[in-house]
Amino acid sequence: MSLSHRRLSVAAGLLLTMGLATACSSGQEAAKDDSVSKVDGKISVTYLQKQGDQEYFIGEAAGAKAKADELGIDLKVVNLGTDANKTISEVQSAIAQKTNGVIVVVPDPAVGPQVVQTARDAKVALLTSDDQICTTGPDPAACAKTGLVPRVGFSGGQMGEEVGKRAAAEFQKAGWKAADTRIVSAWKQDVTVCGDRVTGAKKAFEAAVPGVKNIDVPTDNTPTGAQDKIAATITANPGVKNWVVWGCNDENVMGGVTALQNAGVKPANVIGVGLGAYLACKEWQADKPSGMKAALFINGKDVGALAVQTMYDKLKNGKEFPAEAFAPTTMIDASTWKQAGLTCS
Repeated sequence: MSLSHRRLSVAAGLLLTMGLATACSSGQEAAKDDSVSKVDGKISVTYLQKQGDQEYFIGEAAGAKAKADELGIDLKVVNLGTDANKTISEVQSAIAQKTNGVIVVVPDPAVGPQVVQTARDAKVALLTSDDQICTTGPDPAACAKTGLVPRVGFSGGQMGEEVGKRAAAEFQKAGWKAADTRIVSAWKQDVTVCGDRVTGAKKAFEAAVPGVKNIDVPTDNTPTGAQDKIAATITANPGVKNWVVWGCNDENVMGGVTALQNAGVKPANVIGVGLGAYLACKEWQADKPSGMKAALFINGKDVGALAVQTMYDKLKNGKEFPAEAFAPTTMIDASTWKQAGLTCS
């Protein structure tokens, strides 16, 4: 089936109730799914990741493997890259290999209904990691809360709020004027959690620093893709003195910081607040002035471990998935990233 056809497909089932989260998660569980049975013997889990060579997802895989070893789970991690078609074929392959559960970070949410139906037909437990998918349509943003598949990751809104607050604090510390400044919000606009992050950042910043104009820049969530799009934005706004940059991830912010540097904008006139910190730390490691002023440290290891633990609890103990489970985050900068425990490679 082609991607365009999948975007129009409607998958049934696995209608799960969305809730708030307990400690790390909401405390309210998703609707009970009786199609998945408890596993008496050794548990087999398949973790399918988009962009598995990205620093964050490398960490996520490491955290998942460590937790799987601790729990005695047979875990297979698969890098999907950015191939939506591979998502479906790898889910089918995992089922053929008798996996008990699938954890997936989809390259494209449009495949969600087909992934859900494939897992449901095989009575295999399905949990999403990081990005949301909908059981009934290609766009999680347009999905009823009851149609969202349970997810382990971070709260997009809360993360964005932290980014916006820090950007506002840096703006105030710099003594900039709203009239001289533009905000670049860069993200892949069909990824729901990205939209949540950017919206949260905008609201928090505006509450502290009203009146700064924002420019939305659609990207592919890669450093080079963001750099190209933001470079065009800079060219189209020649009179701007100061720039604030945030986005869905470190890639977007790093792309923006690099584009501004290439355009001759000095680091003192750039406030980049990353999300992830795995690229931001490389700037700080160089120990030279940078437009990357801070970043929210999201540890992929925590998400990978939490996802595997959540799947184990479901398969071994019959504990229903929470609608969402969240890992912790920490705001860091050039002076604090090492003590935060961030490994920068």
